[in-house]
This record gives sequence, C-alpha cells and structure tokens, in this order.
Amino acid sequence: MSVVKYHLGNFPPTTLEWNKLIPLIGPANAAIARYDSLLTAIPNADVLLSPLTTDEAVLSSRIEGTQATIGEVLEFEADGNIDKYSDEKRHDIQEVLNYRKAMRHAISRLEELPLSVRIILEVHKVLMDSVRGHGKSPGEFRKIPNWIGSAGCTIETARYIPISAENLPGHMSDFEKYIHFDTIPDKLVQLAILHAEFEALHPFLDGNGRLGRMLVPLFLWQKGLIRQPMFYISSFLESNREEYYNRLLDVSKNNNWTDWCVFFLKALTSQAISNEKKASDILNLYNNKKRELSEIINSQYFISSLDWIFEHPIFNNKDFIKSSGIPEPTARRIINLLKNNNIISVIMKPAGRRSAVYVFSELLNIAEGRIVF
Repeated sequence: MSVVKYHLGNFPPTTLEWNKLIPLIGPANAAIARYDSLLTAIPNADVLLSPLTTDEAVLSSRIEGTQATIGEVLEFEADGNIDKYSDEKRHDIQEVLNYRKAMRHAISRLEELPLSVRIILEVHKVLMDSVRGHGKSPGEFRKIPNWIGSAGCTIETARYIPISAENLPGHMSDFEKYIHFDTIPDKLVQLAILHAEFEALHPFLDGNGRLGRMLVPLFLWQKGLIRQPMFYISSFLESNREEYYNRLLDVSKNNNWTDWCVFFLKALTSQAISNEKKASDILNLYNNKKRELSEIINSQYFISSLDWIFEHPIFNNKDFIKSSGIPEPTARRIINLLKNNNIISVIMKPAGRRSAVYVFSELLNIAEGRIVF
C-alpha cells in the first residue's frame, strides 16, 4: 500500500455533500442541546462529573496506547505509594493526570482569550510535561518530519506522512483562522473539519491525538453549544478506533471530507446521548445519597461530605480529614458512618503510616459504564 501524504491545498474543503450531512446535523445538535440542558440542572457539575472527566482522559490516552484504568489513576492519587507501580504503569497514569491538568489550563485560558494557536501551544506544553514525550519539544511545533505507521516503520514504509515542518506554521495559521470562520452553515461540521485537519497536520512530535480530542469540548464551549466545557468524545472513538483512523486517512488519501463528517456527526450524537445518560445517572445518585446521608450523618457537614466523595471517589482517610473542611473529630466519625452504611468500602487497609483507602463504587461504576468495584 502506497503511503498517504498530507492533502496540501485541500483545506478547508471547497465542497461537501450536504445531502448526506443534513439528515445527521439536526439529531446531533438536538442530542448535544439535551445534554447541555441536563448539565445546567446539575449543581457543581465540575465536581459531580469529575469522574467522567477522568474517564475521558483515560480513554483518550488509551487510544494512543496507554493501559491505565480510571480506578488505577484515582487509586494512584489517593495512595501516593508510587513504588508499587511499574515504570510503565506510572508513565501511563502520569499521561492521564497531565491530560486533566492540560484541560484545566485550557479552560482557564479560554476564559480570557479565544481558542488559538497560542492556547494550543500552551496546552501541549502542560500535556507533555514530565511524561514519555517530554523530550519531544513540548509547547513547540515540530521542526522535523514525522510519520505514522506500524512500530519501527520508516518514512518510506509509513502509512501516513503529515505536512512538512517548513509548511506547518502557515497551515496552523490557516487552521486558527478557520476556527473563527462564521460563514460555515453548521458549527458541528466546522468542528469535524477542524478535528480532521489538526490530526492531519500532526503539528507536534507527540500528543497530537489527545490534544485534537481535547479541542472538541473546548470548541463546543467557545461556540456556545455547551455552557460548560464538559463533553466526552473518546469512548465512541476508542470503541471505533479502526474506522476513526481510516476515515481520517481517507480525507488526505481521497479528499473525502464528507464521509469523515458523517462519521464525526454520528460520534457526536452517540456520545451526547451516552453523556446525557451518565450525567443523569450521576445526578440521580447524588440526589439519592443526599437524602440518605442527611439521615445517616445527621450533621451540617453532610453536603460537604457528599460533594467531597463525588469529587474524590477513591480517597484516603488522611486526605478527607485534611481537605474536606470538616473538623477532624467529625470527619473521622463521618468516615466510619459512610463505611458502616456501605456508602464507601475499603480497598486498601491502613498499614504503618499509610492511611486506609476507600472507594465510592456506585459512582465509579456509572463513570465506567460497567461494574468494576
């Protein structure tokens, strides 16, 4: 199979088969609007949905080959005992943690500035800090060629060769201009084209896939399609990884933007429905636990306790006492009440100086979409 090269001169696409896209645009926008409506009904959505944010970081990183699970990431944060993890596992987990950190940085910056190349470079620097690609020019566009293919392949045997390094800055400038085009009939189609173009340009030596998927909720948020930058796309893309890559490749190989947009609109629709279901389940869980904990704890701190365990569904005893804002004697009593009433369970017993580690399994099972605890 001959190598596919970047589609020089074919961005943005001059024609699309709108007859294929129009039947998908309405359902995608409607599904996203329903999900956004639910988000506005969730108090402290950034807190209550934090497990979904971590799950997105896990799945987006998994597409690139990491093997960490959401449970491992949260347990790593709670336990603090890095020696029990292999070097490979620690690297995987750090990539997920960096993804979350980079997303927070992007959100903070986009409250002041529009989405731009400048923001993308900043976010990439955070994403690649102290991980396996940290020596690959974090926060800088590549100055050398790169290519995509099987492990150990050469540029001659690669599957895909992105744009040359010398042409990259100008095309990233075109990419930025396209972000702010206001003449495109539909913003979701615009987003589909932007995502494909970013992946095709492959502007960095590492981290392109994760950053490209991170741009999805950031664009939706900046364009006003969602009121909070909380949209999780990677589950569908990870489940349909082969088609995802093939559709992207077909853009450069055959200038087939339309079928890529069809795939992406279906991904947005599917994920909006899935996101809405998970967010609704989490909201219902929160409301049920609020009633339950008000009776169990019988204290002014029951809401503080509930919010804290939603934000930290795997945690150690010491962190809860230290950072929940609850007086220590009350915090210790609450932990025992939560444990004795099966709200949380022990996954790591205390040993020496190490505190016990607990899991709020009902919440994590919703985030994972299956029983894992």
